[in-house]
Amino acid sequence: MKQFASLLTDLEGTTSTIGKVARLVSYFQEEEEESNRLWALALLLGKRPQRPVSTTLLREWCAELAGIPLWLFEQNYHVVGDLAESIALILPPAQASVEKPLHQYVEELILLRQKSDEEKKEYLCAAWQGLDRHQKWAFNKIITGGFRIGVSRNLIIQALAQATSTPSNVVAHRLMGSWHPSTTRWHELLGGEQEGDVSRPYPFYLAYALPAGDESTISPAEWAAEWKWDGIRCQWIYRQDQHFLWSRGEELMTDKFPELTAGTALPYEFVLDGEVVAWADGRPMEFQRLQTRIGRKNPGKKILQDTPVHFIAYDMLECNGADLRHLPFRERRQQLEDLISKNAISSVELSPLISFDDAISLADLRRQSRACFAEGLMLKRWSSPYHTGRKSGDMWKWKTDPYTIDAVMLYAQRGHGRRANLFSDFTFALWQEGRLVPFAKAYSGLTDVEMQEVTAFVKANTLETFGPVHSVRPELVFELAFEGISLSGRHKSGLAVRFPRILRWRKDKPADQADRLDTLKEWVGQVS
Repeated sequence: MKQFASLLTDLEGTTSTIGKVARLVSYFQEEEEESNRLWALALLLGKRPQRPVSTTLLREWCAELAGIPLWLFEQNYHVVGDLAESIALILPPAQASVEKPLHQYVEELILLRQKSDEEKKEYLCAAWQGLDRHQKWAFNKIITGGFRIGVSRNLIIQALAQATSTPSNVVAHRLMGSWHPSTTRWHELLGGEQEGDVSRPYPFYLAYALPAGDESTISPAEWAAEWKWDGIRCQWIYRQDQHFLWSRGEELMTDKFPELTAGTALPYEFVLDGEVVAWADGRPMEFQRLQTRIGRKNPGKKILQDTPVHFIAYDMLECNGADLRHLPFRERRQQLEDLISKNAISSVELSPLISFDDAISLADLRRQSRACFAEGLMLKRWSSPYHTGRKSGDMWKWKTDPYTIDAVMLYAQRGHGRRANLFSDFTFALWQEGRLVPFAKAYSGLTDVEMQEVTAFVKANTLETFGPVHSVRPELVFELAFEGISLSGRHKSGLAVRFPRILRWRKDKPADQADRLDTLKEWVGQVS
């Protein structure tokens, strides 16, 4: 645990990308115990074990062990903004140093889920008392998850590539899929040749937004255009008569969409890249309908009928065991069209190519996106391979302009991490029949200076507090942007918006001139 805690402390202590990679390389090369390396890798990639103890009990037991009232713990927690760090800071110093390896702590936490609350309390209190502050923080992070130390998957891939002298694209592929530290060997995962997991997906190729002005460089001779669909990005894998659906977040979603993979054996094996979308009456439905299925592992008959789905395929990565990613998009697209025409796979729609003459006609198509039930356009260079990760130059997303509306801030909550002392999480409202109705939350868009100004306003204008949430005088107006809107019975406003964010603080506008909820309802009618 000491080495892992030291690694986390060092990673959090630097903003240098080169420094983070170098520290990761040294850890993976110097950590002698294979199980520790595997669990460290898994934890950094977000593959943490299921939480064995509720955060409520963690707070109560920490306060008790520290000899302070729970309200005082909560006050400190709201200031610090991170539960794992709060516990590490509040707990008394270790009574004795206990040397146990990382993998042993993780394995004990996995077994802890089956214990009674009293047994859990006894174990955690004993563990806390044997760890120094940095180790407590690392131990608590394993329990609560979300390290937030500025280490992306790409940095980890770079470090492993250097540590194992393996090409980064090979490392990226080997880290995909359902491998688990307790059943995997280090050399099997990262060393030598691999037989391969039959379900293993490829690393997804992700697009950046098209830079402003670059649309003038897009010509039909060099570029293909498709609609950007609003669904769940997935790879559909069919190998050895088995179907697998992997999301780009590496969640196996086969059981969530059983109608896609039902049927007899197919004559070709393949890996398709595409989008799972809610689909009815020959067209995609709004994303809100798809969300009703995401949280259900085994959807019932009614939800299958109410929210049917299709897979919109737009690329082919493998055919009969042959990796096609090195081929130009034009050839991959042709093979995809051939596969779908020959196999007639049910519930698959081929993403249509959109014909355009020049940049002007392309811009006109983009403006028609919502009428075609899409978020915008995807632009793909005909000659490009299927890259690993996010790359610029060969594929762009060109989304339609977002909806914008002026709303009043009603509630504010402190942020986390470096923003723990600032109010950065806000709830916004629109007018309806003379009263303000909450409709959206937003967590980004303000500068640090603006957040300091808003924080000062919140402190001076708080009406009530509900734990960490402050209701404030309805005086500040902000312009919000969001990507989509739909009816929702789960929200007080009756509406749900997608990806709300703050565009600017409307200091020029009084609260009574903010927009009306009826405006959103009119927009719903236009896009439904």
